[in-house]
Amino acid sequence: MIHWFRRDLRITDNTALAAAVACGGTVTPVYVLSDWAGAHSWTGANRQGFLCGCLEALAGNLSRIGGRLIVRQGEAVAELERLVVETRAGAIFFNRDPDPFGRAVEDRVRDMAQRLGIEARDFKDVCMHERDEVPNGSGLPFRVFTPYSKAWLKLAKPGMSPKPKAMTTPVGVESLGLPGLATWGLGAGGEGVVAAGERAARGRMLAFVSDGLALYGSGRDLPGAGCTSRMSQDLRFGLLSIRELYDRCVAQSEALQAEGRDSARKYVSELIWREFYMQILWHFPEVLENEFNPKFRGMQWPGDVASLERWKAGETGFPIVDAAMRELVQTGFMHNRTRMIAAMFLTKDLHLDWRLGERWFMQTLVDGEIASNNGGWQWSAGTGADAAPYFRIQNPWTQTKRYDPEGIYIKKWIPELRDVAPALLSEPPEGGKSLAKGYPAPIVDHAAARDATLEMFAKHTQSG
Repeated sequence: MIHWFRRDLRITDNTALAAAVACGGTVTPVYVLSDWAGAHSWTGANRQGFLCGCLEALAGNLSRIGGRLIVRQGEAVAELERLVVETRAGAIFFNRDPDPFGRAVEDRVRDMAQRLGIEARDFKDVCMHERDEVPNGSGLPFRVFTPYSKAWLKLAKPGMSPKPKAMTTPVGVESLGLPGLATWGLGAGGEGVVAAGERAARGRMLAFVSDGLALYGSGRDLPGAGCTSRMSQDLRFGLLSIRELYDRCVAQSEALQAEGRDSARKYVSELIWREFYMQILWHFPEVLENEFNPKFRGMQWPGDVASLERWKAGETGFPIVDAAMRELVQTGFMHNRTRMIAAMFLTKDLHLDWRLGERWFMQTLVDGEIASNNGGWQWSAGTGADAAPYFRIQNPWTQTKRYDPEGIYIKKWIPELRDVAPALLSEPPEGGKSLAKGYPAPIVDHAAARDATLEMFAKHTQSG
């Protein structure tokens, strides 16, 4: 048998891996590296560097139970076919991918397996409930989160798969060495990326569930408070299973007081949002190219593309936005509240197409998840599923006053502003001047930009 690792880089509660090992006989675990080089529209050094660390950890974990990770590089279906021939495997086991790109490759793997006369066995693993498992009363996919969430919670939850205690990989199977950033012609990424691998991810999970879950509800919107779980990249790469994380959260919530249980529910709701966006992408893959809401398709975004580069660099003169963008570049992560602020600023203040921001986030985020990233960007732009209305336009200054009133987050990421009084960080500087030496003046006037956004959307809807 072959187990094809993709976004399930762990041995604990890995559905397809457990099934392959349970069949008996030898198992060839393989990861196929992509063969692009130099640049990619949907990833970059932060995420690829994290992937390298995950593969190194996975290789070690497999070795400890007697297996050996085989690394190949190239087009996935062709490499898998070569491995089938080399090992005389009778089946390929893999966990299903929720995005349309992975889905297309899976179809070709099934065709290849049929041609070779072997099995292609696929499993649900990335989601608790996937694809068509959460229909509305008419049997159609939900388009609004709250009823989806209620339906999701009512469904019976799948159990965990056993962790393999031992496995054997055929001898003599050739493998490339573990990859590094040079594999894709990339330079160094951010220096603040979290530790990679299953063990590090489990440490984050155990610490959050025991110490952070009860505090999540009160602190999750404060970017300087450190109250988020920091497990988004672990779910993205499958270092943790959604089943184990959910089960641990539910078990812990039962031991908490009322406020703590409410906090746990809020965290579980975020896990459900992840699956809501995945089922939107499954049923409506066109959202990667077009607005989910048809009435906003063809929108004109007249912003100056030069301002895009200032936004990417964290040089807009809006401290909360710039702190978010600098955190992103340096760590491959951005707090969820500031993701919304930064995204809405790009679309509603700079009037730039949400697809430009979507692409930049995917190139720099370690946790870059196609479905969630697209859903979040379309939510902020006002064009997506269950999105904020287009006329709801966050004010970066009042958002700062509400969520970073002491400037803790801003001053951490923008050293030029460390000596500025916190009160000055939450209101436009007088006369549109710079807040400090070496820091730029605001790139736009928010009030004027807001009026222009309302006019832009109104003009489009009236013309349609």
